[in-house]
Amino acid sequence: MSERFKVLGSLVLSMICWAFSFVWIKQAFVSFNPLTIVVMRLAISACLLYIILKLLRQLKPMLKADFKWFLLLAFFEPFLYFMGESFGLELVSSTVGAVIVSTIPLFAPITDRIFFKSKISWANILGIFVSFAGVLMLIFKDDFSLAAPLKGILLVFLAVFAALGYSVVLKKVPKHYNAVSIITFQNAIGLIYFLPLFFIYDVPKLCDKPITGEAIYAVVALAVVASSLAFIFFTYGMRIIGITKANVFVNMIPVFTAIIAWYVLGEVLTFQMLLGIAILISGVFVSQFKVPKRGV
Repeated sequence: MSERFKVLGSLVLSMICWAFSFVWIKQAFVSFNPLTIVVMRLAISACLLYIILKLLRQLKPMLKADFKWFLLLAFFEPFLYFMGESFGLELVSSTVGAVIVSTIPLFAPITDRIFFKSKISWANILGIFVSFAGVLMLIFKDDFSLAAPLKGILLVFLAVFAALGYSVVLKKVPKHYNAVSIITFQNAIGLIYFLPLFFIYDVPKLCDKPITGEAIYAVVALAVVASSLAFIFFTYGMRIIGITKANVFVNMIPVFTAIIAWYVLGEVLTFQMLLGIAILISGVFVSQFKVPKRGV
């Protein structure tokens, strides 16, 4: 029971970290372009994790046979995921972006079934649909309209499918690698993926915007919290309870994002949003129910 609470706690913490990231990215846009933000957060994260692992002597050397899995892992996250998220959030609001990301659990059972032949329980299915009802309440306004550019929505959906690909590849990574080593390797390789684009597109424009302390703080927070701690928490939880159950927790991201936006940015929380939040949380807990098997 204690291990189950550790897993659930780690997954909830990862969602809180990622919810903050939607606000931090918006703050970082004041001074930096998307590629610059990604390169800085990955460089800081990879260096920080490497130093910690070396000091604690916990870094697991990457075996040559596993190199292909880490290349593919980093291609999905951080490369594709950050391309979709960072450029998408230039066009849509933090809340809309968070809501789109929360659709990951709707596709996760299909991915899990296709690649791993995993069974889906009635509690998983019910939890997903209940959570999705809450998502819809947060997406649509009272007049059922959603003001968000199609390009921005598609870019954020690219991040959604990248996250699903990451979940599949992560299952292929041998169990002897600890979560922190995996995140260190994927961030370092992801940084290499981004560097050519950064030098071509962003380096010539580095001085176009004034550098503010708030933007620098946002980038550091993205690196330490969103690109390091959140992935560690999520990787730990997902490797224990599986793709489908872990990804249901992603439905909580817009919940936390709405609360953070209310507290930090002063946005109003309507009754419809509060009801949607309650339904989302209910769906997450329903998906975790276990029905005891009856004896013969």
